Amino acid sequence: MNLSTIRAPKKSTEKRSESGAAWVPAWQDFDARPQGQWSRTGARLIRGFEGGQMPLHRRIPKRGFTNIFREEYDVVNLDRLASLGETEITPETLKKAGVVNGKSPVKILGNGELKIAITVHAHKFSKTAQDKITKAGGKFEVLQ
Repeated sequence: MNLSTIRAPKKSTEKRSESGAAWVPAWQDFDARPQGQWSRTGARLIRGFEGGQMPLHRRIPKRGFTNIFREEYDVVNLDRLASLGETEITPETLKKAGVVNGKSPVKILGNGELKIAITVHAHKFSKTAQDKITKAGGKFEVLQ
């Protein structure tokens, strides 16, 4: 065995994968390596983190609240009721006609004109809807 027959160990000449930035003295240049937090392996940050600055979602003022007792209504206007061509209108007839989905209570609004006298059964009525129904000679009944 002499120096000419010695070989390097297996895998010793392969380039190693570099994880993160290499150690470099302060006076040396970094040779265009990416620096900073994102150059390290496994770098993760909390969503919305802005490097210690107050995050946007905390800087913006919060207003209002969500009412958990809010009741959603299926709204129907008077012109839609007039186009049905019926004299007795209930939430069931509106569901059959495809005007409402039938899961929510029905509210009648006063948009449009009513020329025939109709009887409307609904859970709620706007003031203008009540006036227009009675002016046309019809009746409205509030359901519970």
